[in-house]
Amino acid sequence: MTNRRPLPLASSLIAVASAICVALVSGSWWLALAILVLWLGSLLLAAPEPEIEVPRIDAVEVSRDAVRETIEPLGQPLLLLDNARIVLANAAARSALGAHIVGQDARIALRHPEAMRLLDMDDGDSVTIAGFTGGRSLWQLTRRRIDGNRWMIELADRTGEADVSRAHTDFVANASHELRTPLAAIIGYTETLADGVGAPDPAASKRFLGIIDREAKRMLTLVEDLMTLSHVEAEKHDRPADEINLGNLARRVVSEVSSLPGKDRVALGDCLDNALIAADAGQLEQLLRNLIDNALKYGAPDQPVTVELRTGEKGRVVLSVVDRGPGIAPEHLPHLTRRFYRTDPGRSRASGGTGLGLAIVKHIVERHGGQIDIASTLGKGTTVAIAFPPLAD
Repeated sequence: MTNRRPLPLASSLIAVASAICVALVSGSWWLALAILVLWLGSLLLAAPEPEIEVPRIDAVEVSRDAVRETIEPLGQPLLLLDNARIVLANAAARSALGAHIVGQDARIALRHPEAMRLLDMDDGDSVTIAGFTGGRSLWQLTRRRIDGNRWMIELADRTGEADVSRAHTDFVANASHELRTPLAAIIGYTETLADGVGAPDPAASKRFLGIIDREAKRMLTLVEDLMTLSHVEAEKHDRPADEINLGNLARRVVSEVSSLPGKDRVALGDCLDNALIAADAGQLEQLLRNLIDNALKYGAPDQPVTVELRTGEKGRVVLSVVDRGPGIAPEHLPHLTRRFYRTDPGRSRASGGTGLGLAIVKHIVERHGGQIDIASTLGKGTTVAIAFPPLAD
């Protein structure tokens, strides 16, 4: 329905008076009537639209809704504060801190002295809080002013970065310790032999030289493993594309290892004839030799080590190395692929282990898109099984 426009009263009266005057002067009432109709029509067309009252929309609410829609899908946790009260929190912030924080005083919701100190700091200032969301978490909180009363807190989770930094620090410390031990032995026995006073007899000298030779080889093996680990880590995101028959590789490696003195108990069990996968042949050979060496070192000395190759779920090719020995306690299993982790440090060093073999295996498996599973039963032995995707994948 259209609204009628009201005619202005004063202009309408003037139009009527003018029409009467024209009629009296000219004597033509038809002319006067025509002039009156035209005049009133023009007034009707020119009349202004009536004012419609528009309800007032609260600008603060519009702004808050716009901010909510903007920050809600963002992956970084964000809090919007009005003075000291949290009025908005996006999904990432609610997930990290809980949905209950919306509407709370920030000093109660954040519950940390450093976070409360941030409320009085300048725009752009930040604080770093360890254990902010529990455990070993590390968060950086930054204040951003929006206007006089409102400002935003950005929360950045630095836990992953801290873990990487801690891992690097631990790695350097462990590597230094592992290198220092054989180096100290080499230096000590060398100084003894070089000292002309009270020199040992020929038998002792020969024994000292044997220790120096063993420790030097141990240090060389450690350096080689460190270089290998670094090389494998650098390539772990590059999937190999060469077509390899893992069955042929397993047969060759087992044959070569079992022909060495003291390793004749390595045997080949069930083995697929045509186990084709996309792989780096050199890395797979190193993986298999590392697993066999571990099984020989930690398995029972009078029991065989068996290498098997079978078809697993979804067409995967599963390589297994099985030893029959004392086994590994369950609490150690999740940590075996960590660098320098040993269940028995003394026995590992005595057998020449560097603590890096399974770490190298893990990175090779990751590069090939495989999965590693270590199962062990105390008193019965350990099985390391690696499932590789079939060539079609």
